[in-house]
Amino acid sequence: MKQSILSINQVFKSFGRIQVLHGVSLEVQQGAITAIVGDNGSGKSTLIKILSGNLRPDRGEIQIGGRSYHGLTIPQAMDLGIRTVYQDLALDNFKNSVENIFLGSERMRGPFLDRRAMAEEARQLLEDIHVQIPDLTQPVNHLSGGQRQGVAIARALRRPGSVLLLDEPTAAMGIQESHSTLQMLSRLRERGMTQLIISHNLHQVFALADFIYVLRSGHIIAGAATADTTIDALQDLILRRESEVEEV
Repeated sequence: MKQSILSINQVFKSFGRIQVLHGVSLEVQQGAITAIVGDNGSGKSTLIKILSGNLRPDRGEIQIGGRSYHGLTIPQAMDLGIRTVYQDLALDNFKNSVENIFLGSERMRGPFLDRRAMAEEARQLLEDIHVQIPDLTQPVNHLSGGQRQGVAIARALRRPGSVLLLDEPTAAMGIQESHSTLQMLSRLRERGMTQLIISHNLHQVFALADFIYVLRSGHIIAGAATADTTIDALQDLILRRESEVEEV
């Protein structure tokens, strides 16, 4: 059985009178892909912002690296090895792939940018995750969705981390691009990279994830190892738990 590398215990979060997360608890196993699936407004993005240090929970704790935290700051999350790729990717469309990969952490050679070293490292990072971008000097707004996702992931992996968080990694992608992105994430798992993926697409992540949690209206209403269930069985469980939540 794989060891838990990250766990969330009874996390609550509200914005004013709106309760977004209602005692969410889950575990992420080392070297595995864990998916959190839910519709828009279910609390997925709030949860990933809490884990990346952008938001502080009202209650609950986060356990990582053998220690417990009531909330994280962005520097703490980074120091603990949490790397995040947001849905909007946070790329500068007018900069090229190399510039985006090193955005905010450029390599210097004396007072000058070491463009050659950055280009070589960027090319290696992209090769490692099997992302093909023939012209690294092209602004990223000319790249495909899958290539842009690759640039964002390469930037996240520049500093060694223990957990990669991905918010809707195939959002607005076509079928082929989504397939290529999911293959890339599968290869990262083969390299031992622990991943927590936020998605609204149960069918898409079922073939990729080792464990799936379903988040609805801030509640975890279902969870199962993909090896021990089927999509039909999980959907039946979701429908049953949804009715239980509505009755409460």
